[in-house]
Amino acid sequence: MPSSSSNKQLLLIGASRGLGFALAEEYLRRGWHVVATERDRSTSKLPNLLATSDGRLEIETVDIVYPDQVAALHARLASRKFDLLFINSGVKNDDRETIADVSTDEFIRVMVTNALSPMRVVEALQELVLPNGTIGIMSSGQGSIANNENGNYEVYRGSKAALNMFMRSFAARHADVPRTLLLMAPGWVRTDMGGPQARLTIRESIPNLANTIDAQAGTAGLQYLDYLGRKVPW
Repeated sequence: MPSSSSNKQLLLIGASRGLGFALAEEYLRRGWHVVATERDRSTSKLPNLLATSDGRLEIETVDIVYPDQVAALHARLASRKFDLLFINSGVKNDDRETIADVSTDEFIRVMVTNALSPMRVVEALQELVLPNGTIGIMSSGQGSIANNENGNYEVYRGSKAALNMFMRSFAARHADVPRTLLLMAPGWVRTDMGGPQARLTIRESIPNLANTIDAQAGTAGLQYLDYLGRKVPW
């Protein structure tokens, strides 16, 4: 999609690299103003976008596993309103570990990063989103309980299924709020986390994912969708 001027505002949490960075690039290309966060400047690719962003990129720092950092980000942005809040947060344990193998510490790390922390961001920053705006989270097709027929990636799957459940609870508690709520499955993408065997390139996933997010704007309630806009079974 060609670049065009836009007054739309995106707050993108977790955009240092991989899918989050690609989303920042994509929305800048669409003419949006993007506030994107990184955890650590030394490993972030976001500064590479500053020169070509026409002043439409702001970079913030937050590690969402620390609630005090999320609260500080809220304080810095308290006067702002966003059309879209999107949270991209994901880690995984060793692919070979089953639930029988994983250490308690590693289980906690994955669950806190993938399920608890994104929802804390939603709770803390929801008021920064316009009443008819969108709150989205990067989930995964592996969070689908119905589709799990071969096991594998058990802890990661469990963390994304937990994220989906927590977002359903959030949606139920805010049923009278007309915001669009999205759990997005980007597909299996070749990133550092997805690995070299993944089926999709970033360019095959992210522009389509952004198209899907944008197409749902104004549709109240929660949906669990893949990057092509297809419903994912819970």
